[in-house]
Amino acid sequence: METVSNAAHREPWNKGKIVGQKASSRVKDIWALRVRLQMENRVRELALFNLGIDSKLRGCDLVSLKVRDICHGDQVAARAVVMQHKTQRPVQFELTQVTRDALQKWINQAGLKSENFLFPSRVHDSPHLGTRQYARILEGWVEELGLDRSEYGTHSMRRTKATLIYRRTKNLRAVQLLLGHVKLESTVRYLGIEVDDALEISEQTEI
Repeated sequence: METVSNAAHREPWNKGKIVGQKASSRVKDIWALRVRLQMENRVRELALFNLGIDSKLRGCDLVSLKVRDICHGDQVAARAVVMQHKTQRPVQFELTQVTRDALQKWINQAGLKSENFLFPSRVHDSPHLGTRQYARILEGWVEELGLDRSEYGTHSMRRTKATLIYRRTKNLRAVQLLLGHVKLESTVRYLGIEVDDALEISEQTEI
């Protein structure tokens, strides 16, 4: 009598799911959401969204930021350096004026102090916003813009500015540093550069 292993009957983890690289946000969608959040006075979400785009941080690093990580005294700094949880390596990023204004307004409104988490959780057993909560907030933004939720995730926020910088400069090394990748190959895979460049060359080739 043959024995059939349980593994043979186990469904693949990705059955019925769309997997692969998540799309980066388009500039028009970024501004559309910013305007919506501003008009509806959703101060916390606007600060979170802008910081997510500018910092290019992984979700776990973004949600665990403290006020002191992005402030000098009581003012939001133009540049910050944080230690990444995954690699234990420091990464530096700049904060645009739009982002600094949104963060300053949120910090003042929430009455946050230097030692406080920048985005405190509204769930009692968590000191700061969790990655799952962050993902749910992002899903809400995607739905508000009428986009396909399956195409976007928290890494869409991380990839957005890095992708734009690469397209404008073609400087892979700079993007590697901005993302805090140890290996250049990781940056190539992360941005899907080989595919994008092939498509770009194809579009520019006349037959």
